[in-house]
Order: sequence, then structure tokens, then C-alpha cells
Amino acid sequence: MPVERILARSRSDADDSGSPLKRTLRARDMVGFGVGIIIGTGIFTLAGVEAKEHAGPAVTLSFLIGAVVAGLAAVCYAELASSVPTAGSAYTYAFTTLGEVFAWIIGWDLLLEFGLGLAVVSRSWSGYLAELFGLPTAWFGEDATVNIGAVAIIAILTVVAVAGIRESSRLTNLLVLVKLAVCLLIVAVGVFYVNPDNLTPFVPPAQPPEGGGSVFTQPVVSGVFGLEPTVYGVGGMLTAAAIVFFAYTGFEALANLGEEVRRPDRDLKIGLLGALGVCALLYIAVSLVLTGMVPFTELDTGAPLAVAFADVGLPWIGMLISIGAVTGLTSVMMVELVTIGRIGFAMGRDGLLPRAIGTAHPRWGTPHRMTIIGGVVCALIAAFTPITALADMVSIGALSAMIIVAVAVPVLRRTRPDLKRPFTVPFSPVIPAITALACLYMMLNLNLDTWIRFVGWLAIGMLVYVFYGRKHSFLARESA
Repeated sequence: MPVERILARSRSDADDSGSPLKRTLRARDMVGFGVGIIIGTGIFTLAGVEAKEHAGPAVTLSFLIGAVVAGLAAVCYAELASSVPTAGSAYTYAFTTLGEVFAWIIGWDLLLEFGLGLAVVSRSWSGYLAELFGLPTAWFGEDATVNIGAVAIIAILTVVAVAGIRESSRLTNLLVLVKLAVCLLIVAVGVFYVNPDNLTPFVPPAQPPEGGGSVFTQPVVSGVFGLEPTVYGVGGMLTAAAIVFFAYTGFEALANLGEEVRRPDRDLKIGLLGALGVCALLYIAVSLVLTGMVPFTELDTGAPLAVAFADVGLPWIGMLISIGAVTGLTSVMMVELVTIGRIGFAMGRDGLLPRAIGTAHPRWGTPHRMTIIGGVVCALIAAFTPITALADMVSIGALSAMIIVAVAVPVLRRTRPDLKRPFTVPFSPVIPAITALACLYMMLNLNLDTWIRFVGWLAIGMLVYVFYGRKHSFLARESA
């Protein structure tokens, strides 16, 4: 497939929008935008969930491992974002470098990642709302049979997204400040309530599987090879690292801003790595304080931070945390929902999904059909599926997408060595290869059930492509 056709078509789509993008973003704008997107369920919920279920206090190391892998993937995203500065992110990169089949796979994969990500955040939002207002747990939080809170917030945000409401930069910066203030409050106050005994042993000994038998205390891979992920031990820490990787996945949104930064060769790198660095420090500090305040086996899985402060006699801190969580998670959900609409819109425009999905509302100018479809499906999933199962699927979707992005870097360098690259990955293809292998390794630490669901999702996607997308894509029409 000629790369020029894809690049020319993508740029033509961008030019036809009637609103050419301006290079106005600075490095600090990118860092602020990234922090606003990344900080969400990972810090407010997953830290407690994974500490209790897999890693214990070593969940702090899980966040560190996730940050390193995300950083490697971020530099690969930075090169492709500056080389192919069009909408679509990884979907467009795959189309440009690896062809239509891989583009379909990555697009289908991104729908999984952001769709289930929305469901995870909505359930976390519901849990903190219940904690804040004392709402019945039968309808809100992780113990709810049908999570009405998660369904309600997705429905409200779907209406807002379809209507085309755009958040101003002031509101975005305000939400970032609220999140940062809450995180700093957690660390500043919580550190005085840390009990060193709760952090010992820092890596709890591995537990045998529920069905009995022995377990490797120092496994190379915990998860798909062992059928079930290891609980605690080094294996549990690695399993938690693969799951909490979900907490860093928001940084991909920054890759879509390559056309809007003043100096792509500098600002993209600082924005991507700076945002990841700030978030990693906050994740590690908060998770360390959380597991030091409360024995990890007693952590709440719905609103762990708020409950932890209530347990040590500081319910007002818990209330502030709940307010910060509800406010911050709302903006994250909006980004997830808008991203779903845009990915589906791009795939519909290319003919890989029905072209009706790739059209905008005549009045509001939004991809209303895909946004509504995504909202309905995600609400149904969020109503019945626990956070842990959803987070596993988001992580495997994000990791597989990053493998394709890493592979695309050396491929595009070989097929288009003349392409202007404001930012380049150092030591390519070594760094992209390490990135791909690290992402694959983390995927292997997810459990077999997650892999089965993921393979099933890809199989459904390939059936849709074979019987519809392949015949209706714009490349097929041009060939005909």
C-alpha cells in the first residue's frame, strides 16, 4: 500500500475541516493536559484494589514498573505523532505503516481500550459518589448488583458529548489543580498516619492458588502461563503492574496534539514524559501512604482512599478526597467518551465500519451515532462488570496497541526515510524493540481469562472486517 496515499488522504481530511490547527501549545501546557487526563481511577481506586488482591504494599513497585514501560511507549508515540500529525493516533499510524488489516486491528483494539476504560472510571465514580453522599450500596459502588450510578453518569455525559459541549482550557486547568491538590493532601496528611508494621513485609509471600497446590515464589511470568495470576510475591507484583498500567494509558491522547505544539521536537517529548513522570511520582507516593495507613488486606475496593482516612478518624479528609475523585473522574470519562466517538468516526469515514457512523450531526458537528452507540454499550458493561475484570481488559488492549506503535517506528523509518521527523526515538530500532518486548511481557502477566476475552474480541473484530470492512473500505472502493 503506498504510504503517500494514506498520508495525503489524512492530511486532506484535516485540511477540509475548515479549522486549521495552530501551534499554540507549550511544553507546560502538554504536561498539564496529560496530568489532567492520566490521573483518575488508577490513583483513586486501582491502588487499593491491586494492593488487596495481588501485590500488597509492593503495589508501589507495580506503579513504578508500569511507568517505565509507559515511558518507553511514549517516546515511540512522540516520533509517530510528529511524523504523521493527523487525527487518529495509533489507528492512523498503523494505516500509514502496516496497512489496512493492522489499522483495523488497532482501531478495534482502541475501541476496547477506551470503551472499557470508560466503564472502569464510571464504576469508580459511582463508588466515590456513594461514599460522599451515603448512597445505598445496592445501587452504587462495587457491591451493587446493577451499578445505577455508573449507568447514570455515562448517560449524562453521552448527552453532553453529542450536544458538542467543549470544555474551556480554564475548566481543564481547574480540574487538574483539584486533582493535584487532593493528591498532595493525601500524602501530606496521610504520612502522619503511616504504621510501618503495615508495610512489612513489603512484598508479601506468595499464596497458593485457591484450588490448593504449590506456587512459584519467584516466577518469571505470572498469569497466562500459570493459568491464574499469582497472589502476592514477585508474581503478584508483576500481575498488579500489568493491571495498573491502565492508570497510565491516558497519555496516548497527547499524541494527537502533534500538530498543535510550538516545537514538536522538544515539547512533545517534555509533555509526554513530563506528564508520565509527575503522575508516576503521585501514584507511588499515594499508594505507599495508603498501604501504610491501613493493612492491605482490609482496604476497601470501592473508595479505598476515602475509607482509609475515615478509618483513622479523619472523615473530613475522606470527604475532600471523594469530592476530588468525583470531579476529576468526570473529566476523564468525558475524554474517554469523546475518544470513542472519534475513533469510530475515523473508521466509519474509511469504510471499515458503516459509513453512517462516520458522519457528523448537521447541527452540532459531532459524531453523534458512534457516541451514542459507545455510551449505550459502555453503560451496559459498567452496570454489571467489576472493576478488576474491566481493568484487566483495558490493560491488555492498551499494551497490544503500544506493541503495534513500537513496531511502526522502525517500519516507517525504512519505508519513508525522507519523512520529516521533528522528534526521533533514540537508538532505534533497539528502543522500539525493547518497548514491544516489555509490553508483551506485561501482557503475559495477565490471567488466562483476560487473554481468552481478548482473543474473543479480536476474533469478532476479524469477522466484522472480513465480511464488511474489507469490502467497503475506501481502498477497496478505489481499487474497484
